[in-house]
Amino acid sequence: MRKWILTWIPPSLLYRSCFHIICLVGTISLACNDMTPEQMATNVNCSSPERHTRSYDYMEGGDIRVRRLFCRTQWYLRIDKRGKVKGTQEMKNNYNIMEIRTVAVGIVAIKGVESEYYLAMNKEGKLYAKKECNEDCNFKELILENHYNTYASAKWTHSGGEMFVALNQKGVPVRGKKTKKEQKTAHFLPMAIT
Repeated sequence: MRKWILTWIPPSLLYRSCFHIICLVGTISLACNDMTPEQMATNVNCSSPERHTRSYDYMEGGDIRVRRLFCRTQWYLRIDKRGKVKGTQEMKNNYNIMEIRTVAVGIVAIKGVESEYYLAMNKEGKLYAKKECNEDCNFKELILENHYNTYASAKWTHSGGEMFVALNQKGVPVRGKKTKKEQKTAHFLPMAIT
């Protein structure tokens, strides 16, 4: 039977290799700190504490998306040529095509493409349409885990709670005072136009 003997490594070799490892780790760390989040997500050597599961680039201002907003109550949000806001179950209706324009991070304005009216909410939580965009037309867009979005007034609240864009089971807009984030009447799926 052989005995293995551990030989003594000169301290200078050990210190030199540790020094090189520390320098290498420090260099990688500095490289990661100088990277944008997109570069960090693509670089396998850098780990980020944040999860990059979706791209939120469109929320950084100026982006325009053209979508149909399909409510979980099975109605499409529609703004007709007279500025009336309601739901429709016709998918091929031109009045349910919306232009969702980013105003600020997480804040959007919703405009009917065919009617050229902006969706707005007053202080009582009633949805209406306006030809000119103002603060009543700004909505906080929140992306939920179930892939639906909610749109809450960026200006108005009711008793400290947010007021959401919502359509009931008959396609009629629900006043913002009676809505909550968890209600399916306030959940919209932004569907791309094909």
